[in-house]
Amino acid sequence: MNINASIIDQRVESIVAEYDNLLPGGSDPIHKKSAGFVLLCISTMLECEIEDAAQLLTDGSGDAAVDGLHIGEVQDGEFTVTLFQGKYKKSLEGNSNFPENEIKKIINTVLSLFNPDKKLTLNRDLQFKVEEIRSLVRDGFIPNVRVMLCNNGKKWTENTQEIIDNEGFADQVEWIHVNHDTIVNILQRKKEVKETLTLTGKVITENFNFRRILVGKIPVSEIKRLFDQHGDLLLERNIRRYLGFHKNRVNSAIRNTLLEKDKRSDFYFFNNGITMICNKFRHNALQSENYQVQVEGMKIINGGQTCKTIQKTLSDDGVLEDNNFSDVSVMLRLYELSEDDQDFIGDITYATNSQNPVDLRDLRSNDEIQKTLELSLNELGYNYKRHREEGISGSDVITPGVAASSILAIWRGRPHVAKFRISDHFDKLYDLIFNDDLNGAQLVIAVLILRFVENERKRPSMENPPDFLPYASYFIAMLIGRKLLDDFGLSLENVSHINFKEIKQKFEEDKRDYYEHSLEETNKALDKLYGNQEISLQRLSATFRRGDLLEYLLKD
Repeated sequence: MNINASIIDQRVESIVAEYDNLLPGGSDPIHKKSAGFVLLCISTMLECEIEDAAQLLTDGSGDAAVDGLHIGEVQDGEFTVTLFQGKYKKSLEGNSNFPENEIKKIINTVLSLFNPDKKLTLNRDLQFKVEEIRSLVRDGFIPNVRVMLCNNGKKWTENTQEIIDNEGFADQVEWIHVNHDTIVNILQRKKEVKETLTLTGKVITENFNFRRILVGKIPVSEIKRLFDQHGDLLLERNIRRYLGFHKNRVNSAIRNTLLEKDKRSDFYFFNNGITMICNKFRHNALQSENYQVQVEGMKIINGGQTCKTIQKTLSDDGVLEDNNFSDVSVMLRLYELSEDDQDFIGDITYATNSQNPVDLRDLRSNDEIQKTLELSLNELGYNYKRHREEGISGSDVITPGVAASSILAIWRGRPHVAKFRISDHFDKLYDLIFNDDLNGAQLVIAVLILRFVENERKRPSMENPPDFLPYASYFIAMLIGRKLLDDFGLSLENVSHINFKEIKQKFEEDKRDYYEHSLEETNKALDKLYGNQEISLQRLSATFRRGDLLEYLLKD
């Protein structure tokens, strides 16, 4: 028995037991367990909550070999689509290759899925997601595809890799193997890394504000060695996941510089460098240069993508044999911080990453407004999960991510922005969402509304739900919020802990009526916009993504 396969099997069984209602498979325990494994893979690889990952499941009849699908945000005219396919075996030996026939199926899916004019027979959940992708393609946005092939065994064979290569996907499709070892490695990232770093040239060291600083040059070959040995254990969780060459122009530029002989030696000047934190570092201060630095508790808080790109570039076949990287280095900033510096670490990470498209939720967790909301929600009987690491879940738990989406859609009147610009919620839109007037009662009411509407989207209670439902949930939630306040004759600033129970009770008692009223209002707005035209799913997706209906929905 493979120990990591056994660990993951136990985790999958826990997921099946706790989240049975979120999993497809009915009463079939084998299907349930396979779906639970896919759910774990989605949650781990996309770094999201299990409940959020469950929304991405597409497993079932007519799934075109796609068990899960995530559509990323549009950035620089491109968007990333991540497809998940899972194969889970009862055996925990971990020695079976990913099946070739399943990869052939998903190859056919990839070839068809991104063609807006090609008809596919798919299940309901997958169909709506596919048409959303095709709507983006029709609008001129370029898809980059990641295919996550997940199993509790080995990677596919070399023969299967040849089949993939022969399809000519080039850089637009990335094939990633995920197994029990991958997941365990990611889950173990808190493990402390002890290493000896080899630096070149002189260094600057200084004691400053009760902290120690070292600035020097680290060879790119040393970066490759570190990541070959420790992988993502080196990366602070806050750092965005490595995007790959074809999904990020900066990564492509890093790779090109490394491979161009005329520019390679100036790599140090072209790159912003790497920032590390540690518990302790030691070096022989009697040396004048070329230090060996012993580091304990090492984490990279800025420059993770640079490191991963260096590792991947230098690992490509023939690169090290055909090129000389002995004089290629990158700037290293190493900060020795104490255990009570956690807030300061967050400040450094935010400051050094805020110019890039990072997930800033964790970096904002210690803001005063977040702490105030935590106290406010506790008084109302809810648990505000400021820190992602806290292992709690339940109907009384609210995360900042869900809070931000709910507030922006319902109280700020920007449902399309709430759904399609998630990366901006804790960056450009942060002050709009979490302004000084926001209180816990307003936050909870918004979350309760969006949760209810999202549950209706995922599991419609009506027999024939409207076609716009999968795209319109944030708009429907906004309308419910407006109608709820109108019925009380209140403006948002008058919602507080004083009338919270009354407003919540009114919503819980009449939410079905509110929901049906909002569906009618949405239908009327679509009629005003399109008249009697037949509206395709692709057009519906584009309509709600662009916010075309707001003009009609917000008219009093």
